[in-house]
Amino acid sequence: MAVFTSKPWKNTQSQLNKTVKKYPALFGVPFVLIIVAASYGLSTFTQTRYDLHDQKVKQLSKEQELNLNKNRKKFDIREEYFRLNAAADEDWEPKRIARPEGLPEWGVPPTEPPPRKKT
Repeated sequence: MAVFTSKPWKNTQSQLNKTVKKYPALFGVPFVLIIVAASYGLSTFTQTRYDLHDQKVKQLSKEQELNLNKNRKKFDIREEYFRLNAAADEDWEPKRIARPEGLPEWGVPPTEPPPRKKT
């Protein structure tokens, strides 16, 4: 069987470590550039998403506008307040309920609590 010669793994790793220690920007600068470029690249997709959502909302509001503007009355908060107060006053009237016989007009005074047992 033939013997294959191989380079020891430690030499290539040590060469890579030496290069990164000597030039740290060799790893850092490309990494930062990729992050910044990806941010700008994804911003176009994000903007497209928000534009489509905004377009859907505008279409819906136009449809609603066509249906809701017919015979519309101007809203006034003071008018609503007085209308609701008048309706609340008309719906009820106070009636006195007959008390059971032997009960005073102002009710029964509270009874004394039972004495505590000392243990």
